[in-house]
Amino acid sequence: MTQTDPQFEALLVYLKETRGFDFTGYKRSSLVRRVQRRMAQLGLADHAEYLDQLQVRPEEFTTLFNTILINVTNFFRDPDAWDYLRSEVLPELLAAKEPDSPIRVWSAGCASGEEAYTLAMVLAELLGPEDFRRRVKIYATDVDEEGLGQARHASYGDREVRDVPAELLERYFEPSGNRYVFRKDLRRSVIFGRNDLVQDAPISRIDLLVCRNTLMYFNAETQSRILTRLHFALAEGGVLFLGKAEMLLSHGSLFTPIDLKRRVFRKVLRHIPVNGTMFAELPQPQPRVELAGLDLLRAEALAASPVAQIVVNAEGLVALTNRQAELLFGITAKDMGRPFRDLDVSYRPVELRRYIEQAQLDRRTVLVADVEFRRAANEVLYLEIQVNPLVDGDSGLLGVTLVFQDVTSSRRLQDELEYANRQLETAYEELQSTNEELETTNEELQSTVEELETTNEELQSTNEELETMNEELQSTNDELQSINDELRDRSTELDAANAFLEAILTSLRAGVAVLNRDLHVRVWNRRAEDLWGLRPEETLGQHFLNLDIGLPVDQIRPSIKQILHGDGQTQELALAAVNRRGRAITVRVMCSALRAPGAETTGVILLMEQEDSGSGDHG
Repeated sequence: MTQTDPQFEALLVYLKETRGFDFTGYKRSSLVRRVQRRMAQLGLADHAEYLDQLQVRPEEFTTLFNTILINVTNFFRDPDAWDYLRSEVLPELLAAKEPDSPIRVWSAGCASGEEAYTLAMVLAELLGPEDFRRRVKIYATDVDEEGLGQARHASYGDREVRDVPAELLERYFEPSGNRYVFRKDLRRSVIFGRNDLVQDAPISRIDLLVCRNTLMYFNAETQSRILTRLHFALAEGGVLFLGKAEMLLSHGSLFTPIDLKRRVFRKVLRHIPVNGTMFAELPQPQPRVELAGLDLLRAEALAASPVAQIVVNAEGLVALTNRQAELLFGITAKDMGRPFRDLDVSYRPVELRRYIEQAQLDRRTVLVADVEFRRAANEVLYLEIQVNPLVDGDSGLLGVTLVFQDVTSSRRLQDELEYANRQLETAYEELQSTNEELETTNEELQSTVEELETTNEELQSTNEELETMNEELQSTNDELQSINDELRDRSTELDAANAFLEAILTSLRAGVAVLNRDLHVRVWNRRAEDLWGLRPEETLGQHFLNLDIGLPVDQIRPSIKQILHGDGQTQELALAAVNRRGRAITVRVMCSALRAPGAETTGVILLMEQEDSGSGDHG
């Protein structure tokens, strides 16, 4: 369109206000073409009618959104560019990082996820799966929730994976029916979430940012805003990987090309001039015309300066100070002419003498940054100290001036900003993780997209196969019903048998404990509980010899071992014990082998019965 269409602009405003999607930054020609295509499918003539349609049928927005967003993507798109990234760019990027430092990657405009998983495969090949899982986080974002749902599913058909090399397909995908699913252990390192490049805050501290064939849909002004955000997102030395249609010829202040042909760029640092040892030598002062009364003016200017300053002459004596220095460090008039090294400020809050020597020797300004100064018990200041050499017209050293800049406020703001960024990033990651967990079986419906792309013959064949499968399932269902009835009968019998066994164990006068070959308790009846005070839930699964009961279990150990080693004879012992009430009793213990007819011994049965003698009533 050569002129603005008010109806079309009203449509965009409605989408922004009601749905939160701002399409005003998209190229108008492309945007109008996509909207008109959807209008033609509905048989509508102008944008006002279509706006009415959106107001009456809100579900139409989803279809419009999918029409506007052209999700054209595949694995290893533009193989030459990916080969260059894998062989030249990433090895250098990884070599510049510490061995255990995290690697953060952002795939912006990831569509259905092929690009993000391509990055995962490339990095896993370079690092190895173990280091990849430990170090790499890939943030994959898009504005299309439908595409993100498919990406989270990580399931692709034969047509989607045709560009994946065979060895990588075997190594990183698991067959699932007629589809391929990306490995779950590596999938956890890929976090999908919604992010609008125009409106939402960028992810920070990114080492590699991939944004291919996304910028080309936006107008120049919106592209500039997005590129500024991408520049902020990248860490120092970070790499930007774009698509073939994006060259960044007018954004040299933000990115410099590593390889323009393959659209690989590096972040340009925006240097802020600061004083420091990296500066060139100080220029020689030019002759100036002296004005009357300058000595008094200089003294008052120094005294009234808002930053603390101390001037030390070539002999190391304090020559001048101003009011701020006197207030900050407690310097008085008595300190004038004293050696600077005798003052507390020479070594507190930081050792300044070596910086003074360095400035005098190199004839250059030395910057001491991030100095913590505890002025009072609860007051901490952060200072930036400049040590400036003072030279005469013949480059002779006159002394140095120390300038103490209070940067407490900026330091606190920086700390607060970093904390806020960390909190934002943590919240973002938690949100993405929560969104992924809340993904329901609706993701499985994405496979219908591919079914709609097949031919009529394939659909007919599928219908025939489904009919056959339906008959097979009906037959299987009948078999399962029969098996289910049989299992129900067996379950009833088993319940009756268990109830019968429980009744027997409860009715016995003797305490019963059944042990497996590892001497772990498998049965503990009510009488055993009465004797020793331990409930079944406290004993089942526990080692019998470790039970805290009044029975001397060590004296039973030989009999148990003898039975477990094949002696089928029942062992009987009479032991002195202490019951759960703390009374001394005599217990008759019978040890028998637990085995099925014709089978090996699988455990031991212990019968523990209190003898009816009067000795059990002592104490």
